[in-house]
Parts: sequence; structure tokens; C-alpha cells
Amino acid sequence: QVQLVESGGGLVQAGSSLTLSCAASGRDHAIKLLQSMSWYRQAPAQQRELVASIDEDTLTTYADVVKGRFAISRDTTKNTLSLYMNDLKPEDTAVYYCHARDGSSWNYNADYWGNGTLVTVAS
Repeated sequence: QVQLVESGGGLVQAGSSLTLSCAASGRDHAIKLLQSMSWYRQAPAQQRELVASIDEDTLTTYADVVKGRFAISRDTTKNTLSLYMNDLKPEDTAVYYCHARDGSSWNYNADYWGNGTLVTVAS
């Protein structure tokens, strides 16, 4: 129903900034009804963890380890999700995944995932 494609990953030095983007495509009506959109990350040999989330009321939540450094935003006119990452640390190195949860009546609570984009922070 909804496809997600991330972009913006790369290799940066510690203390740098980076912006990730996620483009949503598919049924426009389904995209407009998404309950939430989020960024997750998975470091090598680690479980996937929630980084930041924004719901349909634009309420945002952040993992404690990124509070004050990362910011999430959603552009509903362009169907994009962004993650602004500042003061990056080597421990932020991971594959970052875009996630969305369906809020439509025909596919409620379905989860959609992108393929991920790699962020590497060198010390």
C-alpha cells in the first residue's frame, strides 16, 4: 500500500550534522491516513531501536540518547519524513530505517518499512 525510500546516509565525522529523508509513495489516501511515521536504527549486532516518531497530531517522541540532537519532521504536502541529526557521535553509526503505520480502515496497523540508509560516524 505504501512504499518508503530513505536517502541521505553517508560517512561523516563526529560532531557533524546530517539529514535523512524518507519519501512515501503509493495510494495517496493511504499516505494521508498514516497514524505515525518514525525513524528506527540498527547498529551491527544490535536490535533495531526507535530513534524518533511523529504521529498524526504532529506529536513527537525521541529516544533519550538522541534528545536535543535529533529532530523529526513530516511534510504532508510532499509525503516526506526527515530526520535532522546534529552533533553526531560514533555510537550513532547504524542503518537508519523509515517506518510508517497504516491508519486506514482497510489496512489498519499495517507496518511499512524502507530498506534503510547507512550512517557512519567516524571518531
